[in-house]
Formats: sequence, C-alpha cells, structure tokens
Amino acid sequence: MLLDPLTWAVANRIDEALVAVPSGVRPHASAETHACVIELRTAPHPTVREAAAELSQLRASLDDALQESLGLRAAVAGTHPLVTSEQVAVSSGGRYRQVSSSMRALTRREPTMAQHVHVAVPDAETAVRVLDGLRGDLPLLLALSGNSPYWRGEDSGFASIRTPIFSMFPRVGIPRRFGRYAEYVRAVSPLLGSEAIPDPGFLWWDVRLRPHLGTVEVRIMDAQTRVADAAALAALVHCVACLRATGERPADPGPEVLAENRFLAARDGMRAQIIDARTLRKRSIRGALAELLGHCEAIASNLGCAEELAAASDLAADPGAARQRRLAARDGVTALPEWLGDEFTAVDIAAAAA
Repeated sequence: MLLDPLTWAVANRIDEALVAVPSGVRPHASAETHACVIELRTAPHPTVREAAAELSQLRASLDDALQESLGLRAAVAGTHPLVTSEQVAVSSGGRYRQVSSSMRALTRREPTMAQHVHVAVPDAETAVRVLDGLRGDLPLLLALSGNSPYWRGEDSGFASIRTPIFSMFPRVGIPRRFGRYAEYVRAVSPLLGSEAIPDPGFLWWDVRLRPHLGTVEVRIMDAQTRVADAAALAALVHCVACLRATGERPADPGPEVLAENRFLAARDGMRAQIIDARTLRKRSIRGALAELLGHCEAIASNLGCAEELAAASDLAADPGAARQRRLAARDGVTALPEWLGDEFTAVDIAAAAA
C-alpha cells in the first residue's frame, strides 16, 4: 500500500512511485489494479531464505525512495484497515483499464493485497499433480496467513476479510481437480479461444498454473506485514508443493467441503474448526496444520528452509490478524496504518540473514 504519512490514508500515486524507485528495484516493482498499490516481486531463488533476503532489501529500498522523493510510506496487510472505495482509483495501465472495463463496479472496491508464491516444476504433468494435490492444503495456508481483520474502519469478524472481498471477482476460489495436463488445457482453452479472457493470468484461482514461467502459483494467502512471516508461508508452500509432487495423493473431500473449509479459514483463521478430508468430521485447523508441518520437516531440511518452516508454528501462535486486533484494542483502529508502515521494514530474521 502507498500511504500518505500525514493522514495514513492511501495515496493513489503509483505512476509517480514507479518513477521514483531506484533502478535496482524497478524490474521488481509494478502497478496493480488500484493506483494506491505497488507490487514487489523477487527474482527466482533456489531457497526461501535467499528470496526473503531480497524481499527485505526491496522493501527497504522502496520505502527510502518513497519517503525521499514523494513523502510517502509503504505498508503491507491484506487490506487497508480504514479505506473506503471512494478513496481509491484504478491504475492507468492498459491491463488494469481492461480489468476495470470487464469487472466494472467490482474493480471500484477497496484494494486487497495477497502474497503469491511460485514454485518451479519440471513438467506439465507434475504441475497438474501439484495443482490437484494442493487443493486441500489451501484453507490451512489461508488460515495461517490471515492478516486483514478490519474493513472500512470496522472489525469484520474475519481473519481474512480480503478473501470474501476478492471473491466478488469471477474465476476465483479453489479450482477443480484436473488429473492430467490435457484436461487442464481442455478446460481453459474455450476461455482463451473465445477471447472471454485475454490470457491465463485472468484465471484468479487460489492456485493456478503459469505455463510460460514453468511454475505453480499459490495465491490464497493474505499479504504479510513482516518479511519473516512471508518467509514462513513461502517455506510451507515450497515444502507442500514438493510433498504433493512426490507423495501420495491426499484425500479429496469434494468441492463443497473445500469451499466450506475455505470460508471457515477466512472467517476464523487459526481458531477455525474445519472438515477433515479423511474422516469428514470437524477438527481444529491447528491440529491439521501441525500434522502438515510434521510431514514437511524432512523436505524442509532438503530444501534448506527448515528454520523458515519452523517459524510457521510461531506465526500460527500469533498470526497477523491477532496482532492487528491487539494493537487496535490498545490504541484504536486508526493507529493501525502507521503501525503497519513502521513494520514494513522492521528488522527481522529474514533481514538479518541478508
């Protein structure tokens, strides 16, 4: 989020911000749908730690440039706690004008920010195996990432109000199981061939294939205020993708159960009781996450992200939504944007590793 530190409201100044960033950051920064949001992208890295170190550097460089050149600040959460749709503008870029033309009133809503993690895969069939296998893990990732409890200045009652807000868009949610890459192509081709969508990037599923990059992209998670939390989520995504690529196919409870678990995770975060895919009975999402983390420990060691994966347990104990609510209870919800700005470049594990 681009913020005006005089009021801590959003600043619709993406075009100026992209000019102001230093040359080293420019290839990693781009506009998003709303003109008060800037996207930061790391380069591909072999380990989560290296990606997190670069993200720390990008954040620091961006924040310095915004303050020195434009008098702005940057901050991250799943939503701005106070903003209303009347305060935001759509970005001027052609892609986002196209989105606005297609989505109409759905574009002119409060901005939402998500963390996207790409995992490289060796071939198309492995990609679909990972895509299918991750479907049941997505609610756990969402619950762990919940970092948007406030909407329009009020407590939404959700850990991730970003999720239902973004769900107003079409082509969202947990995709169906495809089984084979040929079936994925068969499903997507009519949308592309009819020009209903211009490219696969307009499939806004919670997890999707990016064939031109050779990756599976997990998109269900709220953006994280702290780099260390972003690293913990990236480590879990990396490990689970490898687990689903090589391990046994997990139980598939069906789209209705997955959709309900997604809702419960968005609403209750780490306090959720979800439907177990094997028993079809309720269980705590904390227990399900602990079990998944246990399955990932050996993989994390091989991938060089054991420390970052271990930090997922710390995040589960004190997720972003809980931290925001504590601060709001102490200082009021209007204090949140400034706190989010201060946390944007706070020194943490990932920054220290750089």
